[in-house]
Amino acid sequence: MRRYVAAIDQGTTSSRCIVFDHQGRIAGVAQREHEQIFPQPGWVEHDAETIWRNTEAVIGEVLDKLGIGAADIAAAGVTNQRETTVVWERATGKPIHNAIVWQDTRTAALTEELAGDHGPNRYADRTGLPLSTYFAGPKLRWILDQVPGARQRAEDGELCFGTIDSWILWNLTGEHITDVTNASRTMLMDLRTLQWDPRICAEFGVPMGMLPAIRSSSEVYADITSTALAGVPVAGILGDQQAATFGQACLTPGDTKNTYGTGNFMLMNTGTTPVFSEHGLLTTVCYRLGEEDAVYALEGSIAVTGSLVQWLRDNLGIINSADDIEELARSVPDNGGAYVVPAFSGLFAPRWRPDARGVFAGLTRFVNKGHIARAVLEATAFQTREVIDAMRADAEAQQLDVAKVTLKVDGGMVVNELLMQFQSDILDAPVVRPVVTETTALGAAYAAGLAVGYWASPEDIRANWAEDKRWNPTMSEGDRDYLMHEWNKAVERTYNWV
Repeated sequence: MRRYVAAIDQGTTSSRCIVFDHQGRIAGVAQREHEQIFPQPGWVEHDAETIWRNTEAVIGEVLDKLGIGAADIAAAGVTNQRETTVVWERATGKPIHNAIVWQDTRTAALTEELAGDHGPNRYADRTGLPLSTYFAGPKLRWILDQVPGARQRAEDGELCFGTIDSWILWNLTGEHITDVTNASRTMLMDLRTLQWDPRICAEFGVPMGMLPAIRSSSEVYADITSTALAGVPVAGILGDQQAATFGQACLTPGDTKNTYGTGNFMLMNTGTTPVFSEHGLLTTVCYRLGEEDAVYALEGSIAVTGSLVQWLRDNLGIINSADDIEELARSVPDNGGAYVVPAFSGLFAPRWRPDARGVFAGLTRFVNKGHIARAVLEATAFQTREVIDAMRADAEAQQLDVAKVTLKVDGGMVVNELLMQFQSDILDAPVVRPVVTETTALGAAYAAGLAVGYWASPEDIRANWAEDKRWNPTMSEGDRDYLMHEWNKAVERTYNWV
């Protein structure tokens, strides 16, 4: 048996290639950051060609580090920042515009136009999603409307659309494909049929010929023809949050994970029937293994969590590195009455307020930078509490027993033990960190490895998962209720700003 599986993890801030062994342990990793481009307030772009060059580079770097070659890799999986949108020329592979990133809000007026008299839930019964700047479909429509000649070229079959997984796959293999998890984030796929919806595409003004073929999350798609992995089959594709859910072994209805990255993303496995939210959550495809039935999830997406720490570092200069925030926050016993609501791109789940913008609230002369650091961390936990409350309400309506949910956590912020304890306290629930916290890449590796028989079944994934640390709540109910009451007051100050 070949010794390893590789995962290409193309994220919002960097591209990585991670090599895993059969126990799901990291053998090697290489990473390169890329530029965040901000052409106007609320606009966020990436250079898709730079992303590809970085991806190509990290593949070579990790194999060189390990002293191995393509012959040692059983399969490769791809995971990606999900809604970020690329349109490129079919003949040359050259993008016609920078990639428009999931955080970008330029389509706010367009989403209102598409909603019309129906309101933001016009397509929710088919797609599981509200009309929002977050999703790929409106971003694609914007490119077709704004790039000269793009619409005619798309109708003539000259252009390809894809989320970043499709862009990476095109460059690796020459195939134009996506998987069900990424397709479910476009607003263009019917959740039940798992196919592009012709009526929605027509109403969005999207020629269907530019869309990739939709495949499962775990099957052999094609062999790699470029990079140091040439000859290795690509056999897994999962959007990053679904990949983390899979990597966390959330394989049973009610299993829940929360990823603490640029934003926060909580997913709850709801089984093989889509559960449509009444409380501001998204319904999404969790994964589909080959020809098996698709598994669905409820998702709460929070736009700004880890990027708020970056903002504290880069824009305000209060800390020198992200790691400094925990020590600074520990210099005070509480937030001093200060709250920060990071509605930089509006508010995502469960409030969905694109009109909101960020605020500091409760400031007095008493507040110092330690209190601000603590308020920044607490904002992540408060937003997560709002999502889990919505998730519990939706799940109970579907007779899913999640009253005593244990939250599996991963992502860059889970090394912050002050945050993890506060998260447990404000949720009144256990928080568990696994031994391998690179669960996004691991999930993509698992999907690929299962397709080629490197792992025999999902039971191998359960067997590999191991707990590293657990936090249990210690806060009184009165303190918890008071903090949430104050947080809600602060959030309401952000409304109707735009």
